This record gives sequence, structure tokens and C-alpha cells, in this order.
Amino acid sequence: MDIIMKIGMLTWDCFGREDMAEAFTKLGHSVTECPFLDNGEPEDKGAVEELERQFREISPDALFSFNYFPTVAVACKNMGLPYISWVYDSPHVRMYHYTIAYPTNYVFVFDSAVYEEFHKGGVPTIYYLPMAANTDRLKEMKDLNSFAKTSWKPDHEIAFVGSLYREKHQFYQRMTGITDYTRGYLEGLIEAQKLVYGYNFIQEALPDKIIKDMQKALPMQVMPGEVESIEYLFAQYVINRQITASERFDLLTLVAQKYGLDLYTPDQTVRIPGCANHGALDAYSWAPYIYKTASVNLNITLRSILKGIPLRAFEIMGAGGFLLTNFQEDFLSFFTPEEDFVYFESREDLIAKISYYLKNDEERRQIARNGFEKIASGHTYVHRAKEMLSYLNSG
Repeated sequence: MDIIMKIGMLTWDCFGREDMAEAFTKLGHSVTECPFLDNGEPEDKGAVEELERQFREISPDALFSFNYFPTVAVACKNMGLPYISWVYDSPHVRMYHYTIAYPTNYVFVFDSAVYEEFHKGGVPTIYYLPMAANTDRLKEMKDLNSFAKTSWKPDHEIAFVGSLYREKHQFYQRMTGITDYTRGYLEGLIEAQKLVYGYNFIQEALPDKIIKDMQKALPMQVMPGEVESIEYLFAQYVINRQITASERFDLLTLVAQKYGLDLYTPDQTVRIPGCANHGALDAYSWAPYIYKTASVNLNITLRSILKGIPLRAFEIMGAGGFLLTNFQEDFLSFFTPEEDFVYFESREDLIAKISYYLKNDEERRQIARNGFEKIASGHTYVHRAKEMLSYLNSG
């Protein structure tokens, strides 16, 4: 018999908190929100004590947050309070902290490669849990006529929603002082990785000489209490992000020139021939209408996500949209290619798949229907909330 719980939920500017609160409630639990700012460190006794005071006020049986926060982990450990966190950012450096192994932690990660890394390291508090979609909410978003009157009215059959990581403040662009050798090495490494899906070799391909030169230009350091390597920081926060920026721009340019493209991205300065840049839109309130109306929804995964299924993919399928994505290994554990979704393996394959599915409307629509049904039957926030809490109940 499941135990009914009072769950404290840390509220910050994160995606999915409404869906998660609804999921806990549907399972019979009560949810009390607790506003949160990650502005302290575990060594800050005052910050920890303030969190403990907040938690005592709401008196929960367990605490939940999207992403993991070491200060919260310390407060929960001191109080003997189970701390459930679901990490959806990648990379999420806060996980690489000595507090991660606290016995009161239940940390769920959406990328099986991250789970494997911590599991091999002997950390028993990490669990693998893919992302989800609220198909009930997405299904009810039917007012497409109203959406068509907005500034986001689609012009083309193909759409991409997401950042292009081309803003000037990106870390890679700030490394202006590196040597020509380092610049050439990194550019070659980036172009090589862009040709490979399913395996990321960036971190292991950064020798000490290159790391030291990058550190001179961009003095990144491992913070006190954290256990990640400097190679990890440069690989995930600098190089893989730059690969994603280059890859997304190249692939979207290719698609736009051949078929036209609707782009929804924060950087309105991006200009691509054949592309209508509509600017940023709210991922929760408006993006699902894009997924419903586009014939083809593209996903080009952030390269720091090694095997995991991005949240965007769940949202597209959960809204009933047709998903065309790069290959990510975790898809194959839950979904069937060319039945629930379609993946591409190269630039040429991307163009060939778009050409085929734009010509085969009914096959494309059936795949979209199958994807929706697969999400609705096993990958909603209710399914995920139930699985998370099962670990607490079994303990």
C-alpha cells in the first residue's frame, strides 16, 4: 500500500514544476511550494540554517526539486528529510559535489551515461529516470486558430525550437588568448565530433597542453567541495556547447535552404536564408502549438547530453508532433525508430528523411500518433512521480 505524503517542492524558474505538482496530487499526495534561490554554499552555515527554518515551517515528509542543490542536501541530511531531485540540465555541475552521496538523497538523472558514471564511482544515491510530458495538458491545448493569430504564425513545414548558443557571452568565444595550435586542435576536434552520433570523445581527447592553454585564456576552476575534473568543465561547458552551436547552425542552414524553416530561438539576430526567425517563445505555454502544427519537428541534442533523451523530444511527442532527431542511445530503450519517432545519422540522412516524410503524410502522422500514445501510456509526469516515490517507500 502506497503511503500518502506531504511533499515540499522547491519553486524556482524551472520548467515542469506545475506538471510535477499536478502529478504528485493525482497520486493522492499534497504539495506545498517553497520558494528557493540557489545563492548559498553547503559551507555557509547561515544559508543552511535558513533552509532548515523554511522546511520546518512547511513540515514535509519529503522534499522535491528539479536539479540538485548541495545546500538543500545538507539541510535535508541534518533534518533526516528525504531529498528527491530530478536533474534535467546537462551538464549539471552541482551534482559533482561530496554531498551527492548523502543517504537522504534520491537523485534522478535523465541521461543513462551520467547514471553509469556515478554508479561506477560507487555512488548509491543516483537513479536513472528519463524525462516526461504531461499529455493531458498538451492534449487540451487545441486552440490552433488562436495561436495562428500570434506573432509566431508558422511559415514553413519544418520547425526548430531552442537556443543556437551563438550569443557573444558563450565561453568558447571568450577564449581569445589561446595559441594558434590550440585553436586549430579544437576546431579539428569539433569538426570530428560533429560527424559522430552516439559517442562523445571530447573529454578524453583534451591533453594537458591544450587544457593549460585554455585555462590561461579562460581561468575556469573546480569549486571547493566539487569533485569534477577540469577536463570535464572544459569539455562540457565550453567545447560541447560550441559543437552544438556549430552543428545546429549548419544543419538548420542546410534544412532552411532546401525546405524552409521556422526557427524559435532567443537570438533574433540570427539570419539564415530560407529561415523565418520568430524569436523566443515560452516553452510551456506556446511551444506545444509549434509541435502540433509543424509537419516535422527537429531535435538537435546538446552535445553534453551523451545518451539521454532531451526534454524537447518528450514535449514534441507528448504534444502529438512528429519528431525527427539526431541519434541518442536512450531512445532505443523506450521507443521504436520509424514507429514512434525517426532519427538521422548524418547531414545527408537528415535531408533524405525530411524529403521522404514530407511526401508521405499518412505515415508521418501515424508515427506522430504512435509517439503520443507511447508517451501517454508510460512516460507522463505521473508515471515518473510514482517511480520516484517507490524508491522512498521501498526504503
